[in-house]
Amino acid sequence: MILSELIKFKREAKGMLLREVAYQVEVDTALISKIEKGDRKPTREQIEKLALALDIEYNKLLTLWLSEKVYEEVNGEEMAIDAIKLALKRVKSDKQ
Repeated sequence: MILSELIKFKREAKGMLLREVAYQVEVDTALISKIEKGDRKPTREQIEKLALALDIEYNKLLTLWLSEKVYEEVNGEEMAIDAIKLALKRVKSDKQ
C-alpha cells in the first residue's frame, strides 16, 4: 500500500472527515485531499501529525514516506536498482 492510500483508508475507517484530519494536522482541507489523491506529499512534520491523528504507527508511516521519496528520485533510471543497493550499503555502514 502506498502512503496516500493508507492515509485515506485510515481516515475513512475512523469515520473522520477531511476537515477533522486537516484540523489535527494544522493544514487546510484541500491539502489533505491532495495528499490522499497523491497529488501532494506531506512534510516530515505532517507525517508525525498524521500518524497521531489517524492512529497509525509513526515508524510505518515514516517508512512509507521515505520509500516514496527514494522511488521518486530513482524511478525511470536505468541504474535504479544498483543505486538503491549502493545506498543501502552506505546506510548500513553508517549505522556501525
